[in-house]
Amino acid sequence: MPGSAANTPYRRKHRRPREVDCHCCRKVVPFCWTCRCGFRICQDCMLENIWGMSCNAITWDCPDCGAPNGFGNQ
Repeated sequence: MPGSAANTPYRRKHRRPREVDCHCCRKVVPFCWTCRCGFRICQDCMLENIWGMSCNAITWDCPDCGAPNGFGNQ
C-alpha cells in the first residue's frame, strides 16, 4: 500500500539497521545485545564471555560503562 504507516518519515528516520557490528569480534550480525551507552555484543561473543559479564544469567553488566542490562527473560 503506497500510503501505509510503515513508510512514514518518522519510521524511515528512526528505523534500526538490519545488521549491526559486534564491538568484540567486529563481525556484522543480524542481532546484538545493546547497552544504553552504545556497546553492542553478538550472541556468540556473549556466550563466550557470559562468565565475566553476568553472575545470575538474568542481567549482564556492560564492560564499557558498568551499567546493568537485562536479557529480557524476567
